[in-house]
Amino acid sequence: MSKTTVSIIIPCLNEEAYIGKVLDNILQQDYPLTEMEVFVCDGGSTDNTRQIVQQYELEHAFIQLLPNPDKFVPHAINRALKVAQGDFMFLFGAHTLYPNNYISKLKTSAEVLDADLVGGALETKPRDESTTAQGIAEVLSHPMGVGNATFRTGVKKVTAVDTVPFGCYRMSVFEKYGLFDERLIRNQDMEMSKRILNGGGKIFLVPGVKSIYYGRATLADLWTNNFGNGKWVLLTAKFTNSLKSLSVRHFVPLFFALYLLSLLPAYFLMCEILIVFYTLPFLIYFAIILLASWYISFERKRWSLMISTFLAFITLHLSYGFGSAVGLFSVLSSLSATQANSKKNNR
Repeated sequence: MSKTTVSIIIPCLNEEAYIGKVLDNILQQDYPLTEMEVFVCDGGSTDNTRQIVQQYELEHAFIQLLPNPDKFVPHAINRALKVAQGDFMFLFGAHTLYPNNYISKLKTSAEVLDADLVGGALETKPRDESTTAQGIAEVLSHPMGVGNATFRTGVKKVTAVDTVPFGCYRMSVFEKYGLFDERLIRNQDMEMSKRILNGGGKIFLVPGVKSIYYGRATLADLWTNNFGNGKWVLLTAKFTNSLKSLSVRHFVPLFFALYLLSLLPAYFLMCEILIVFYTLPFLIYFAIILLASWYISFERKRWSLMISTFLAFITLHLSYGFGSAVGLFSVLSSLSATQANSKKNNR
């Protein structure tokens, strides 16, 4: 009987449109199916997700549906990790697709590099054929949209990085550094990555292998998702009592949002010097993203993309920035309450 070497964990909730495609994707991998196990951790789907997975369970003994009554991603991962038997764990997204050599390439890379975590680049594709969805996909792959997140832009050689998406973890990582932090509704993988690095572990981005992620279809969905991401960047620091899980790029949108908020007093005071001083950086920003949008549309030879990418850039930056500002307010409020209680107890 073959030994299980790879455990694949897929947290999901209401993914009937994608979960079958992901499981088919796994069945098409060039890695031996007899050496893997798949856990689909469902957070209480109200659509046909569970029924679809149950059908795969009947046909493939190595696929298992696990209930996740806590609903959130870190709980799902930890629940599966407690029963997983593999030497390596792959964290898969429920609406992300992977090349047929994804598992074999990353597992081999982890072994050759003696790495704790490895991953490939993330290629973002539009969720539908609309110009808006295509513009969002372009922005989520552009340095102006994602900064120095190399897993978004890709690498040409094996590169040490601070995190990877949908990665391959050595199981020993969780014995050494602990399970995923269940207080973190988002950013739990980023926090785990920083825990690995801060403990002396190694994380690499491997060229030549990439997963395909389908971006949001509307600007409203983009705003909602990235507002939450920005908020939880700061809440991660709050719950872990440390900034070690964060990078400089995570704070840039926050500074931009705070800058925009600081414009209000200048306009309220109607001071010309303040207005000029404060407005000039925004005009420069406006010009830069307009130029970036023009270049994308020129490169793709689709001028209709210019407006959609321009709006997507603004939506991405503002939603993440103002989400971070809300997170910052929560952190400061918590610190204030803690200090007040401390003073009260010391009386």
